[in-house]
Amino acid sequence: MKKTLLVVTGALLVFGAVAAVILRFMPQPTEDADYLVAGSVATLVALLVLFLGLVPRSGDVFFKKRKKR
Repeated sequence: MKKTLLVVTGALLVFGAVAAVILRFMPQPTEDADYLVAGSVATLVALLVLFLGLVPRSGDVFFKKRKKR
């Protein structure tokens, strides 16, 4: 539970940081579409951090070996 809370908090911080950096380097004046792009990219990066933080380190996350009959 503690690891999950730590990873979620980290993903939220990454989201805020990425959104702030993208908005900082966008040319002025910003429009509504610019905020949409910044939020979308920040969400993608935060979800990647969340996924990589919560997936177990074992190699068989997506595939399981079948038992031989």
